[in-house]
Amino acid sequence: MADDVLFDSLKTLSHLLSKDYRQKVILLIEEYHVPLDKAFQAGYYDEMVNLIRNLLGNALKTNDSLYFAVFTGGLRISTESIFTELNNPKAHTISDFRYDEYFGFTDADEILKYYGQTSNRDLIRDWYDGYRFGDTDVYCPWDVINYCDELLSNPHAEPENYWANTSGNDLIRRLLKKANQSTRNDVEQLINGGAIIKPILTYREVEDSIDNIWSVLYFTGYLTCRRRVPGKQMELTLPNREVRELFIDLVKGWFEETPQTDPARINRFCVAFFKGDVATI
Repeated sequence: MADDVLFDSLKTLSHLLSKDYRQKVILLIEEYHVPLDKAFQAGYYDEMVNLIRNLLGNALKTNDSLYFAVFTGGLRISTESIFTELNNPKAHTISDFRYDEYFGFTDADEILKYYGQTSNRDLIRDWYDGYRFGDTDVYCPWDVINYCDELLSNPHAEPENYWANTSGNDLIRRLLKKANQSTRNDVEQLINGGAIIKPILTYREVEDSIDNIWSVLYFTGYLTCRRRVPGKQMELTLPNREVRELFIDLVKGWFEETPQTDPARINRFCVAFFKGDVATI
């Protein structure tokens, strides 16, 4: 396919749909950051930015068949990279106040009453509440629905990591593999119920430093903001027990990797026990 045909593809499709249905088209694009992440890993980020910039510019700027468009992504892409062809995109992130109540359940009581599960209210709040979008506290809807469904067939079912196990974790795991001791100390503090204060950045800066992983974890739902700190920083915590269990598994993974990569270190650790060498341990 020639580049100009590819760049016009969404615009052409919307024209055809509009003509056939005799009404303007709504364009929905989900997870637009994913192809950018794949391109970043494989070394063709600039080419992908050029593709998306032209694709969106043609589909959204001079398209008489378009009613409106909405696109979502787990990461905030810097506006200068893919939106240069557009005059007036309006961006809303999870830290904004507008629409903050529409990303999850603000209260789980109604659904728990409907399914006769009010006795599990505190358990569900502990596991699946705790996200803060704008000025609103919300539950993860995917988790609440799945756990209620599980309870209907098994009243003794234990909570599970429904959302964390189905979300795309490639970028998260790739960055955490680079974790230095400072990052690991921050993870330990989060697991222990503490908070960390970090700046929040856009995508292109993400892999410049391991310190930027906190921005990724925030925008993808693994951390939540408790308060804003001067200097474009946020006080971040783990939102709930589901994510805490995920982080605990991560730490276990770090320990499992150590014997494979440095068995001599593990041997010194074990020998130190027999010798009572507290300093080495």
